[in-house]
Formats: sequence, structure tokens, C-alpha cells
Amino acid sequence: MDGIVRLYAGPEHVLAYDDGEARQQFSICFRAHPADGSLRTSTKPKGDRWIDPPDLDALGIHPPTRLRIQHGLDETRHEPSIG
Repeated sequence: MDGIVRLYAGPEHVLAYDDGEARQQFSICFRAHPADGSLRTSTKPKGDRWIDPPDLDALGIHPPTRLRIQHGLDETRHEPSIG
């Protein structure tokens, strides 16, 4: 692990489900790089794959998730932040 990128928490990070359940989300996002071996996905989730950053815009990524990816790819961010 290279370090923590950002902690995401707060009243604006609430997930509301169709059945009325609501949860306050708390995420810790890390920046890391492969240490050795080859990149591969888990055998459990379906549809997972490695994507090159320039190809991300073509995917329908939920805006908060896209923001987390953007923050992780921003190599000018050296100190973790909370938001």
C-alpha cells in the first residue's frame, strides 16, 4: 500500500435503498501498486476487469465512485484528506 488517499464520510454520504433502508457510508480509499505477479480479478464478482485510466470515461460509473477513482489517480495529492 502506498498510502491513504481520502476518508469519505459525512451526512452527504448516505445511501438510500428502494425498501426505505438508509445507511451512512464511510469509505477509506487507498493508493497502491502491484508488488509482483500479474494483475487479475477475483473469481467471485462477475464483470470485474482492469481498466486503463483513459478508458474510464466510457464506463457508466456512479459519480461518487468516479470521484474516488479520480482522487486516487491524482498523484499530486500527497496528504490524505477527509470529505
